[in-house]
Amino acid sequence: MTFNPNAEIRSDNVSRGGSGGGFRPGGRGGIAIGGGAGGCLLLVLVLVYALMGGNPLDLLGGGGAAPQQQEPVAEGGRLQECETGADANERDDCLVQATVESADSLWSQLAPDSGIRFQEPRGRVFSGQAQTGCGAASADVGPFYCPADSTIYVDVSFYQQLEQHFGADGGQLAKAYVVAHEYGHHIQNLEGTLTRVDHNDTGPQGAMVRLELQADCYAGVWAHHASDTVDDEGVPMLEPLTREDVASALSAASAVGDDHIQGEVAGGQVIPDTWTHGSSEQRQGWFMRGYEKGTVAACDTFAADQV
Repeated sequence: MTFNPNAEIRSDNVSRGGSGGGFRPGGRGGIAIGGGAGGCLLLVLVLVYALMGGNPLDLLGGGGAAPQQQEPVAEGGRLQECETGADANERDDCLVQATVESADSLWSQLAPDSGIRFQEPRGRVFSGQAQTGCGAASADVGPFYCPADSTIYVDVSFYQQLEQHFGADGGQLAKAYVVAHEYGHHIQNLEGTLTRVDHNDTGPQGAMVRLELQADCYAGVWAHHASDTVDDEGVPMLEPLTREDVASALSAASAVGDDHIQGEVAGGQVIPDTWTHGSSEQRQGWFMRGYEKGTVAACDTFAADQV
C-alpha cells in the first residue's frame, strides 16, 4: 500500500499525546472498544481473564453502554511531522493520521447515504499511557476506540508487536487495517450500534463477535474505496491496492483472531464461548466481504444467520 506522496494529510483532529499515571481499569464511564489489535486480549493478564470466561472489555471502562455525550480530553500537539503522503509512507504515526484522513473522506460520503449523521472522530497517537474519555489506558491494551470522546487511540509501537508476537506480515495495509477497524467502531457509535449491543454476549455467534466482525467489514469497505479517497484539494490519497496489499491486511486480521490469540499466542486452550472478536477465519472473511462489496449494507453482521 502506498500513499500518494503529493497528498496532503495534515489534520486538526489527530494529535500526539500521552501521560503517566499507569493503567487503571474503569474510569469516567464508557467503554473502550478494541479490535484491530485483538483489543484487550493483548495483555497476558487479560488473556488469562478471557480464558477464565471474563469479558475483556470489563478491564477497560466496564461493559456498559457508551454514553451519548462526548467528554473533553486534554488536547495533545498536532503531528507536525505529518504533512504529506510521503510522510505516511515513511512513518507509522503519519500512517495513522493519513488513514484517519482517508477514512474521513470516505465515510463523510457513505455514512449520510446510509442514514448515519456523520461526525469525524479524533485520533490520538500516544506512548506509554493516555488519559481518555474511558479512563486511563496503557499502551498494553493495543489500539482502541473510546466512544465517550469519539477518539481512536494508537500507540504505534504495537505494530512491532503485531508482527513479532501475533504473526502479521508487517505490511502497510496490515497497519492501516488496524486504524480502519477502529474507525469502524466510530461508525458503529454514530449509528447507535454500540449502545444496543449486549456486551456480555460472547461466543462465535455472539453479539460481541458480530460487533467486531462488522468493524472488520467496515475496514474492508474503506480498503475497497481507499484509492478513491481524496484530500481537501481533491488529490487521491492512496495508490490502487495490490493483491499483496490485501494479503497483508488479511495477515493482520488472522493474527488477531481469538482462536489464534488463545492458542498459538497465549499457548492456552481455545475456548470459543469466551470469544469477543471472532476467529481468524471469521475476521478475514468479513474484511473480504467489505472489500469485495464496498457497501455499508454488506456489513450487517447482526442480520446474518451465521457469521
